[in-house]
Amino acid sequence: MPRQPSRPRPGASADTPRYSDADLRPLIKVLTAVRDGRFAFEPDLPEEDGALREAMALVAEIRDNGAHLSGDLARVRREIGREGQIMGRLSPRAMKGSWAAAAEDANGILDKLTDLATGMHRVVEAVSDGDLTQRVELRAHGRPMRGELLRMGKSVNSMVEMLDEFTWEVTQFAREVGTEGRLGGQASLRGTRGRWRDVTAAVNTMAGRLTAQVRDIAEVTTAVARGDLTRKVTVEATGELQELKTTVNTMVDQLSGFADEVTRVAREVGTEGQLGGQANVRGVSGVWKDLTDNVNAMANNLTYQVRNIAQVTTAVAEGDLGKKITVDAQGEILQLKLTVNQMVDTLSAFADEVTRVAREVGTEGRLGGQARVPGVSGVWKDLTNNVNGMASNLTYQVRNIAQVTTAVAKGDLTKKITVDAQGEI
Repeated sequence: MPRQPSRPRPGASADTPRYSDADLRPLIKVLTAVRDGRFAFEPDLPEEDGALREAMALVAEIRDNGAHLSGDLARVRREIGREGQIMGRLSPRAMKGSWAAAAEDANGILDKLTDLATGMHRVVEAVSDGDLTQRVELRAHGRPMRGELLRMGKSVNSMVEMLDEFTWEVTQFAREVGTEGRLGGQASLRGTRGRWRDVTAAVNTMAGRLTAQVRDIAEVTTAVARGDLTRKVTVEATGELQELKTTVNTMVDQLSGFADEVTRVAREVGTEGQLGGQANVRGVSGVWKDLTDNVNAMANNLTYQVRNIAQVTTAVAEGDLGKKITVDAQGEILQLKLTVNQMVDTLSAFADEVTRVAREVGTEGRLGGQARVPGVSGVWKDLTNNVNGMASNLTYQVRNIAQVTTAVAKGDLTKKITVDAQGEI
């Protein structure tokens, strides 16, 4: 169909090209697609050169710029959003004018966001490595951050500062308690809030409970060291500290029972003289059982030794010189055993000699006999000498009387008794 000439525009000259609605329809269609962001089309250029063909070519360039920007944005979105490559940027070199300025502006926005993300990543990575000295730089490309970016940067810095303060407080507390042994320390709650305040309060609660528990246990063990067995661990405890509390209290009970039993046995044996007593401490083990057994063994040995000595000395007192101390003994008890047995031997020898002299003189009429007790001393030697002196005096007196009476019997009245005598003699 031949092209219909359009109506001339008002004010247009006769030489100005005139286009019909049909001529402008493709251009309107292309402009509509560009307006709607649809760049996947190929415009139909008019066959004749002229303003319409030039306008259609310009629209094609606009389409190419839009398509390039759209594709570049899709690429950057994919690199950043899907692949995590935060350094992805638009390529403004293929564009010019406002298109290039828009790409540069978009890149500027990405730079600011990337700078913040990079700074936050650097700080968070440092925190994960235990480095709390890093902070987010609150300036980007020489300009201070503002708005939400500034708030996010400050939030991260505030978090790191709070972590740094919390770490310092906990480290200080751990050094005071764990290294220097100073109980009662508390981490400061100054400036903390939320979960950090809860954690700090929990640490302080733990420190307070640990201080009370350790001090109570220390007071009880100090009392035990000073001989006071009336104290017990009374502070509330759980877990291993409860086991330690139970162990210390059991130790105090066993020590108290041991002390009571040893005191009782010592009183019965040492003060009341009741031999045979035994310490009975229930539930003891280890060194406490060994100590109890040693005390009982000592009491048993002492009982056997003293009773054996008592039996021998009682026999001596009753005139029985046939018994001796036979119990095993050492030290001073052994010396006492040897002394008593020597005394029995001396008494036995003395009794034998006195009996012999008495028999010879009094029964057999053999004067002049003397008691011989070797190794005697002290009163035993005096007794032996006295018996021998008595025998000697009696011998002299009787023999002198016998001589005089014999002379008288022979008619010799010149002799008289001259020996010294007293009493009936």
